[in-house]
Amino acid sequence: MGLSSHTVSAQVAVSDTAIAREFYEGKLRLPGTAGPNEATWMYRCGAGTSLYVYTSPAHAGRATATVARWDVDDLEQVVDELITAGVTFEQYPQPVKTDARGIHDSGYGKVAWFRDPDGNTFALEQISPTE
Repeated sequence: MGLSSHTVSAQVAVSDTAIAREFYEGKLRLPGTAGPNEATWMYRCGAGTSLYVYTSPAHAGRATATVARWDVDDLEQVVDELITAGVTFEQYPQPVKTDARGIHDSGYGKVAWFRDPDGNTFALEQISPTE
């Protein structure tokens, strides 16, 4: 059977629950639901997916790669909305050169990266339709 028929969700360690909730709920506008204790929160996203945030200062922001990605239909619109909400997008000169708003166009799609207050990296991606 394997795992292919089961749902999966991302889990992200943060150092301070209050600061994380302010970012995820305030800037990203994700509706939060309390987890099993005061140090955990779940943010439901599209298609039954979720982002689970838990307080673990020793592990917060330690990942060196993208921890989760949202697939979006209109990347530029979502980036503009998040910039207005106070989210800062990463700027990369090479090898994935980004424009002034932090958007990288790979030719097969567009992607933009941002970090939460602990430095956890997230991505927004829009895949170009295939012909």
